[in-house]
Amino acid sequence: MINKVFPSAPAALEGLAADGMTVAVGGFGLCGIPEQLIMALRDSGVTGITAVSNNAGVDDWGLGLLLQTRQIRKMVSSYVGENAEFERQFMAQELEVEFNPQGTLAERMRAGGAGIAGFYTRTGVGTVIAEGKETKVFDGETYVLETGIVADLALVRAWKADRCGNLVYRKTARNFNPMVATCGRVTVAEVEHIVETGELDPDNIHTPGIFVDRIVLTTPEKRIEQRTVRPR
Repeated sequence: MINKVFPSAPAALEGLAADGMTVAVGGFGLCGIPEQLIMALRDSGVTGITAVSNNAGVDDWGLGLLLQTRQIRKMVSSYVGENAEFERQFMAQELEVEFNPQGTLAERMRAGGAGIAGFYTRTGVGTVIAEGKETKVFDGETYVLETGIVADLALVRAWKADRCGNLVYRKTARNFNPMVATCGRVTVAEVEHIVETGELDPDNIHTPGIFVDRIVLTTPEKRIEQRTVRPR
């Protein structure tokens, strides 16, 4: 029986991290990010990373940890407004940035995972997003060509997994994780619960285990990015 479980986040990344690689990372803000795998990637010491993620975390958590150590060379993102170090590096031209509309970024990863080299979308037509890209007219409307994304390594966070790597996400923590999981040549998932193969209802599996190479059980901190409370 296949068993994809590794004893720790560093063990799950052993032999996978390399300088100059492209890493796709799940999560939206701090929700659903692979916290322990990001720290293990930081501790691996690899540099020149192209990070594909909805955002760059915050200054002291998530992908912000890799920005602090200057391990990220390029960010491919849709929103980065909560990270002061990102802003500093970007303004100082120390960090290359490729901005994508959020839906386009999600579709680029989904397309890459589905073996689709590119697709046309109306989003971004007539803006700087379309500069230098091929356009085509369909039914009188102009569309811009976007390419699929295939990452060397994909890091995701799920709520539950079985030992074959079938994944179930919980509520909004699903966000970008399903697309990220499919677009990696190698995919590693950190999860909160591991059950035996066959215990998950097949109808409730969000990412089939065929896309997942390694899993690791972790206890997440689940930090809140913007805590807002009502006065007493």
